[in-house]
Amino acid sequence: MDTIAILDFGSQTTQLIARRIRELGVYSEIYPGTVRAAELLSEDLRGVILSGSPWSVHDEDAGAPDPAVYELELPILGICYGLQRMTHDLGGEVARTAGREYGRARLQYNHDHPLFDHIPEGAIAWMSHGDSVQAPADGWEVVARSEYGTPACIADSKRRRVGIQFHPEVSHCEYGIRVLENFVFGICGASRTWTVEEYLEQGVREIRSTVGSEPVVLLISGGVDSSVVAALLLKALPAEQVYLIYVDTGLMRRDETAEVEHALRAFGARHLSMVDASQQFLDALAGVEDPEQKRSIIGDLFMTVQQREVESRVPGAYFLAQGTLYTDMIESGKGVGGHAKVIKSHHNVRSPLVERKRSEGRIVEPLAHLYKDEVRKLGTALGLPASTIGRHPFPGPGLAVRILGAVSAEKCEILRAADAIYLEELRARGLYDKIWQAFAVLLPIRAVGVAGDAREYGYVVALRAVHSIDGMTADVYPFASHDILEISARITNEVPAVGRVVYDVSSKPPATIEWE
Repeated sequence: MDTIAILDFGSQTTQLIARRIRELGVYSEIYPGTVRAAELLSEDLRGVILSGSPWSVHDEDAGAPDPAVYELELPILGICYGLQRMTHDLGGEVARTAGREYGRARLQYNHDHPLFDHIPEGAIAWMSHGDSVQAPADGWEVVARSEYGTPACIADSKRRRVGIQFHPEVSHCEYGIRVLENFVFGICGASRTWTVEEYLEQGVREIRSTVGSEPVVLLISGGVDSSVVAALLLKALPAEQVYLIYVDTGLMRRDETAEVEHALRAFGARHLSMVDASQQFLDALAGVEDPEQKRSIIGDLFMTVQQREVESRVPGAYFLAQGTLYTDMIESGKGVGGHAKVIKSHHNVRSPLVERKRSEGRIVEPLAHLYKDEVRKLGTALGLPASTIGRHPFPGPGLAVRILGAVSAEKCEILRAADAIYLEELRARGLYDKIWQAFAVLLPIRAVGVAGDAREYGYVVALRAVHSIDGMTADVYPFASHDILEISARITNEVPAVGRVVYDVSSKPPATIEWE
C-alpha cells in the first residue's frame, strides 16, 4: 500500500495533512520529526513531508530531522517550518523577517513547477510564519513568491525536493488540495491504494502476526470503537482465542448493558463475560472531583477488574486489545512522539497500567491510526449493523466525565434519565443521524425555580450537540428553536431533580467536545 510519511515538528495542523492525503486515496502516517530515517524505509514509502512547527530553526530546542532523511532517494515536501528546516540544514539562510505573514497572500510564479500544475497565478495561499528564506541552499531556486515578495516556494527539481511557505492543508488555502495532489501523485508517483477494505486486510494480517496463537482480551464498552475491534479480532482469529469482557461500571447510559450484551452475542463470540462492578467504581469515585483523577481511577480500576476476570477465565499469557483512536493518542500527548501536549488523558492511553502493558509490547490497537469516520467505514466493511456503527461516541469513563464534580449513584440516575430523553427526542425528530455527537451533562450547581406555587432548587443540565468529521474539530449543531425548547421542557417535566436546562454553544477549539 503506497504510503506518504509525515514528520511532525509540533504543528497544530499536522493531522490535517494526514487527513487530506488519506482523502486522496493514499495512506499517510505521522512520525515524530526526529525519527530515524531507517525506521521510515519500506518498499511502500513514496514520499516524505516535513510539517510546520511553532519553533524557529534558530531555537535551541527546535526539532530537526535525521540528516539521513535528506539522503533518501525519495521526494520531500517541506511545509512552512519544513521549508525553513531544509533550507537551514542544507546550507541556505533563514532569518526573522521585518513583518510577519499571517493569512491570505496571492502567489506569483517565477518558474513552472509540477507542484503548481493546474493552479493559476494569483491563487490564494494561507500563510503563518515569522521566519522566511533569505537565500536558498545550493541547487535550489525560488519557484514562487507571495505578493509581498516572500519566497513562497523553493525547489531542488533534480532531487525532487520542494518547500512551500504556506499551508495547503488548511481549508482557506484556495488550491491546497491540488498542491497535495500534485506532490503525492505527480512528484511521488503514488497510487490510490488506501481503502478501508485494504486497511481491513492489513489489520487482519497484523493481528495474526502480532498475537500468534495467544489469547487476546478486549475490554468492550459496546460503543463503535470497541465493537469494531471485537469484530476485527473475531475475523482475524479463531473465536476460542478472543475473550470479550464487558464491565458495567454503573456509569453507562440507560439500558446500555442489555443492548451491548445482545449485540455481542450476535457477533458469535465464544467467550463473553458481563461483569457488574458498578458498586466498586462508584465507591472508588466517591468524593473525587478532579476530571483527570477520575480518568486515572477508572482506567486503573478497569485494568484491576479485567485482571481479576482474566485470571479466572484466560489461560496463561495474553494480549490486551483496545479501541484506541488516533484522536485519543493525540489528545493524550502520545500521537506524535514527544511534541504533542496533553489535552486530556484518555484512560486507554495514559493509565499507568495501560502504559505498562504497552511497554511490554502486549497491546493490540488496530484503530490507533484511524479517525472516527474511518472507523465507521471499517465497521461497515466488517458487516456491523447500522445501529452500532451510527451510535454517537461515548467516553470510556462514561457518565463520570459528564457529571461535573463528585459522582454518586443518585447523580448517575438523574443524568441517565435526562440523557435518555434527549437522545430519544433526537431520534423521534429525525435529528440523531444528522448530529455527530449529542449528550447531556450534569453541572455541579443548582438553580432556583418554581413548580406550581412551590419554590424548588434543582440541578442544571447542559445539552451538547456538535457537527464533526473526525473529532479533531467540531462546531455546534444549530437546533431550530422549537426543537431545543421542547426537548428542554420534556426534561424538566419528567426529571424532577432537574430545574434548568442550558445549551452549550462552544466549538472545538477552544472547547473540547466533552466537558471533562
